[in-house]
Amino acid sequence: MPRDEIELQPVTHILVDAIGPPGKRVFYLQGWQDDRTVTLIVEKFQIQSLAIGLEQFLVEIEEKNPDLPQASVDYEEEKMHILPPIDPLFRVGELGLGYDADNDLLILIARELIAEDQDAEEASVVRFWCTRSQLRAMSSWGIEIASRGRPLCPQCREPMDPEGHFCPKKNGHNH
Repeated sequence: MPRDEIELQPVTHILVDAIGPPGKRVFYLQGWQDDRTVTLIVEKFQIQSLAIGLEQFLVEIEEKNPDLPQASVDYEEEKMHILPPIDPLFRVGELGLGYDADNDLLILIARELIAEDQDAEEASVVRFWCTRSQLRAMSSWGIEIASRGRPLCPQCREPMDPEGHFCPKKNGHNH
C-alpha cells in the first residue's frame, strides 16, 4: 500500500520549473488545487519525455474525439514559475498519462522513485487531474526551460560547463 496517495481532482494549476544554474539545476513538478500544493522533484529527461508523450497522446485523443475543442498551448511565463514553499514530497521515478473521456480530463500520475530493495507497492503516488490545455501549456514551458541549459559542444554534442569540457572527439583536450 502506498505511503502517500494524493488526488488533485482537478488541479487549479500545474507546472514544471527549474531552480539553480545550468548544469546544477533541480527540476520540479508542482500542482495545486485551491490552497493545497504538491511539489515533486523530476529529472530533465522526464520533462522532455512527458512533453513528447503528451503531444502524441493528445493527437490520439483528438483523432478519437474529433468534436473536442483544440487544447490551447498558450501560457504566461510569470505564472509558470514554482511557488514557495519548495518542500518536495518525493522524487519521481515514473510518470504516466491517462484520459477520462466523460469529463475531458487528463490524469498525470507521478509515482515515487524507490530503492531496489523496496516493494513497488509502497511507492507514494500523486494523481494530477488536468485539462488538456493545462498539460499542453505545462509541457510547452517544460521544453522551454529544458532548452535553457548548458550549451552543447559542437564536436561531441555533450553539455559544456563554463570552465570548459573534456571532449572525447578532441582526444581529451579541453574545449
